[in-house]
Amino acid sequence: MKTPLLSIIIPTYNRPQLLPRAVESALAQTVEDIEVIVVDDASPEPVQLSEHPKLRVIRLPINSGGSVARNTGAKAAKGRWISFLDDDDTLLPHMAEVSLAALAQTDLPKPVALLSGIKVVNEKGEFIKKRIPPTLPKGSHFQMEKIAKGKSFRCKQTMVVERDVLLSIGGFDESFRSRVHSDLFLRLNSVCSILGIPDITYKLYKHGGSQVTKDITLRQVSFDRLMEKHQSIFKQHPKELAKFIFEHAHRCYQLGQESGQTDEALFTILGAISWGMRLAPEHTLSRLTDLLEHPEAWYKPSQPKRELIEQI
Repeated sequence: MKTPLLSIIIPTYNRPQLLPRAVESALAQTVEDIEVIVVDDASPEPVQLSEHPKLRVIRLPINSGGSVARNTGAKAAKGRWISFLDDDDTLLPHMAEVSLAALAQTDLPKPVALLSGIKVVNEKGEFIKKRIPPTLPKGSHFQMEKIAKGKSFRCKQTMVVERDVLLSIGGFDESFRSRVHSDLFLRLNSVCSILGIPDITYKLYKHGGSQVTKDITLRQVSFDRLMEKHQSIFKQHPKELAKFIFEHAHRCYQLGQESGQTDEALFTILGAISWGMRLAPEHTLSRLTDLLEHPEAWYKPSQPKRELIEQI
């Protein structure tokens, strides 16, 4: 196979039922000049996939986490551009085509990475919602900037970036097990423009299976590390920081309700608010006041758990 233009990297761990669907969607791209690299993070049973001339499988000797798997794939990639696909999600066939075309036409300050739209679906593939990314020039602080209504920062899975640019900033921080994309984009956007396009290219599945993002304790440890590592950036955006903190706390509250881990959720929320009071006390206090006055914004009427909110 000649040198590919785009390498699609799929980190995986112990998802033999879901992985083939992801791999098939990556191989089904309308662009011919691609390769697909599956990085098996030491699954109990080694990954077994049908052979394909555009497919490579790399198996790690010990389970090391998603950041290590992604970095391993990036270092092994042969394409100028790289993208990542979670093993429980799928790409639409035109992802590579529309992404590379948009990158070729942009006049944003170089280098430029790209984000595209996400369709969120349930386990049956039924539509739940969509997310459309913003565009941010080089030197911006991703997730801390104000963006237009209807745009979302939560499209980071769709990133297409030059391999050399990603590796030049150290790739994914391997000390993170959660919040890996939040950390990466804060570093990436400082040296790279982010082009957001409205095309839907990625299908994200909501399911009941095991996911790192559902681990409350892990989320909090990584959140604390993120706050510490990027404290200087967060201090520059007090209002957006307060919003970011309460989005984190809200998600932990939801996970606590779903799993029955209300004590863990409360600890996590208090930890998040503690960071907010240190870095942006005025805006954090304002949002906390709104929350106490309107707790219904945090839970559905069918899930009255006001006692958790009142403990804050």
